[in-house]
Amino acid sequence: MEAPQVHETAIVEPGASLGEDTKVWHHSHVRSGARIGRGCTLGKNVFVDAGVEIGDRVKIQNNVSVYRGVTLADEVFVGPSAVFTNDLRPRAVTADWNVIPTNVERGASIGANATIVCGVTLAPWSMVAAGAVVTHDVAAHQLVAGVPARPLGWVCECGEVVSRAEEPPASFSCGACGR
Repeated sequence: MEAPQVHETAIVEPGASLGEDTKVWHHSHVRSGARIGRGCTLGKNVFVDAGVEIGDRVKIQNNVSVYRGVTLADEVFVGPSAVFTNDLRPRAVTADWNVIPTNVERGASIGANATIVCGVTLAPWSMVAAGAVVTHDVAAHQLVAGVPARPLGWVCECGEVVSRAEEPPASFSCGACGR
């Protein structure tokens, strides 16, 4: 295992925790109190707020802000310019934010430019299409797309669509990976 790698233009505040083999790229900022696991990649211009917990082997692409209240489990993928919110009724003149937790569970994938409205759970191996706006929980292996996001089918752990049915299949059988 190797020590974390932090680009010279990135800021990792004292009190932030970076796991082994984690890479923090250009112009990223990790706040004090953030915990990032092993083998993660934070792309260019990624912001990780104080108190955020990120699991192992997570990949966060360029221009993503992960705000307080968001938790990313192991093996989560966050596409370029995806957006997380953390307050349902933000106001510039409010002294306190009402942080609403958002949970992204193991293996979930979020496409480029998707918006995840706070208070939802993205269950294991779920997939959010590029540009979607997620306002409700997403089930395990469920594929959602659109504004607001609606179910489009079910995906394997490898990401391949295995069913376009409304209900999850009784068992998953993936032609791409054999699972």
